[in-house]
Amino acid sequence: MKIVFAGTPEFAATALDALVKAGHQVELVLTQPDRPAGRGMKLQPSAVKKLALANGIPVLQPVSLRIDGKSGEEAQQVYDRIQAINPDVMVVVAYGLILPKEFLVLPANGCLNIHASLLPRWRGAAPIQRAIEAGDAESGVAIMRMEEGLDTGPVLMMASTPITEKDTAAVLHDRLAGMGGRLIVQALQKIADGTATYTPQDDSLAVYARKLHREEAALDFSLSAQENAAKIRAFNPFPGCTAEYGDVTLKIWDAQLEEADSSHPAGKILSADGSGIVVACGKGSLRILMLQKPGAKRLPASEFIKGFSFTDGQLK
Repeated sequence: MKIVFAGTPEFAATALDALVKAGHQVELVLTQPDRPAGRGMKLQPSAVKKLALANGIPVLQPVSLRIDGKSGEEAQQVYDRIQAINPDVMVVVAYGLILPKEFLVLPANGCLNIHASLLPRWRGAAPIQRAIEAGDAESGVAIMRMEEGLDTGPVLMMASTPITEKDTAAVLHDRLAGMGGRLIVQALQKIADGTATYTPQDDSLAVYARKLHREEAALDFSLSAQENAAKIRAFNPFPGCTAEYGDVTLKIWDAQLEEADSSHPAGKILSADGSGIVVACGKGSLRILMLQKPGAKRLPASEFIKGFSFTDGQLK
């Protein structure tokens, strides 16, 4: 099929790679403008841009697609370019820009979005992280026909995967990215065959996955060990959960549930040895396995305690 693709991060690049390998004709790629990154804060292309250029696909990087906005002239040029291509479908994956209505109706078969959740649960910006944080038993990928609402369109295909107690946001992200690539290829085949059917979402079941903020990274040991362990996995790799020890802010990267006595005050360190740092929670206890001091590298707890003394026995 003749495709226009819009996406930015690695999750989207996985889908683009699957489309290219499946033999689809990707005529144009839209992606976010290059951003400063790394120690030198030099401008870096997105993962999607790198892959598109490697495959000889033209790339456009508008700052907005609002024809009536400040960058209206640039948006109009993008619109005209897509209109001239007359694509069969537009595939949108974690693009980062809102597609106005006039763009949504350009392709013959509309715009398909790969969303990393089992819609209508976890519409919005951070579905992977919020599913883990909430303790969901499963996550998945939905192929949805886009409309003006936020992730509200009818669903063409969906696939699920269990969320295990070892799944961080990074691990689940990579698994869902691969699923999304395979599913969009299957979805396009359904459209080509004329067998595509769309199921409207039940809005009464919708849950919003709000964007992650650094301000919510602090652990709350008055909550259960299970809730804190889920949050640690959900916030790995970004922004990373934190706990205060005196005037030091520690980043907590890995932990597991511990069947230790939880009758102690929340945050009390019950033990700190080669097997980890056990902390009392509101219900149950947490064994911290990987952590980090400011300006230092991540260390297993067994190594961390060699250069850090937990003398007052309290995390906050």
